[in-house]
Amino acid sequence: MDDIARILTAEQGKPLPDSAKEIGFGVQVLRFYAEEGKRIGGSLRPAGTHGFRNIVSYHPVGVAAGIVPWNYPVDLYCWKVGPALAAGCPIIIKPPHETPFAIAKVVECFHQAGIPPGVLANLPGTGPEVGAGLSAHPGIAMISATASISAGQDIARNAAGNLKRLSLELGGQAPFIVLPDADIEAAASAALRRSFSNMGQICISVNRILVHRNVHTRFLDALAAQTEAIVLGHGLTPGVAYGPVLNQSVVARVKMHLADALTKGGKLVAGGHAPVIEGLEGGHFFRPTLIDEAPLDSLPMTAETFGPLAAVRAFDTLDEMISMANALQFGLAAYIYTEDLELGWSIADQLEFGTIGLNVNDTSELQAPFGGWKMSGFGRELGREGLEAYLETKFLKMRVRGRV
Repeated sequence: MDDIARILTAEQGKPLPDSAKEIGFGVQVLRFYAEEGKRIGGSLRPAGTHGFRNIVSYHPVGVAAGIVPWNYPVDLYCWKVGPALAAGCPIIIKPPHETPFAIAKVVECFHQAGIPPGVLANLPGTGPEVGAGLSAHPGIAMISATASISAGQDIARNAAGNLKRLSLELGGQAPFIVLPDADIEAAASAALRRSFSNMGQICISVNRILVHRNVHTRFLDALAAQTEAIVLGHGLTPGVAYGPVLNQSVVARVKMHLADALTKGGKLVAGGHAPVIEGLEGGHFFRPTLIDEAPLDSLPMTAETFGPLAAVRAFDTLDEMISMANALQFGLAAYIYTEDLELGWSIADQLEFGTIGLNVNDTSELQAPFGGWKMSGFGRELGREGLEAYLETKFLKMRVRGRV
């Protein structure tokens, strides 16, 4: 695990403790599905007519393929490989061409553990080549992909030829909702980590923060102070919690979203520039950035930045806030901070998102389903549902003889 974590930090940039945590969770995922695979059973269903038995059983869907993103390559590799193997499906994985090396080390571990030849394949390459080839191949029965919306649409089009089963997690644009009775310091700390962990390069990262006007100033001051206190550095340096972004294209996208918000009337509160760090002058660093009064039509409020930028917007009524939260095509994750759990539950019921955190800034849980609504995709990973995605259902209706 230590070797793989160092490789992951070197190729992706996230600090070593975050890499180690990612790999540790990947191990938990594999162990979970190794156990769940033992419990794939069937059921005997009641018959409406005397003399029949109704039997439901589950079978591997066939050869599967997985398309893994660069932001959490080892973790999301395990999310796909674990349930596929547990269900009895051989699987071909396209690792991200930006970060392939940590996954390659994981593949070595599988082979050292004695996985049979032909059961698990690693097929490096780019999306337009390998991803498209896997999506269109008639011998593949299922595709599980974590990707952008546009990439997911391409996968779906290519997979239509043989009506492949699809499980698509296509990113999000998560709202972080702060109600007037929330613990402001705790909410600010949670928003900071979920906005800027892995430099915002997470599908469940916070992009837009919706704060009740009564606590807007207090929350903004707390979050701005914490944001300015972030220290950037090399991911292999002990004590570093925030590193570089993946590449220059991420920096360019953050700058574009920032400029759009400021041009339309938003106010820069923290960050907003690429720092010069001694000894790391060539690194892809950008200060975690906070914008206040972000216009609703600005890019940080409407598009997935996938970088270290968060936008704050005040609201006056619950109806206004829910309308803003549900206004976009994204529906992966949302967060609510309030001391009134009944109200929080009521708001959660009205939000159009597949995963919601109430007073917690993480919506992934090994034993619960993870996935999105609307354009954030369909299908679920993790939990029992992640295993069922790789199973076909068969029904056997059998006539039985009566008593002699």
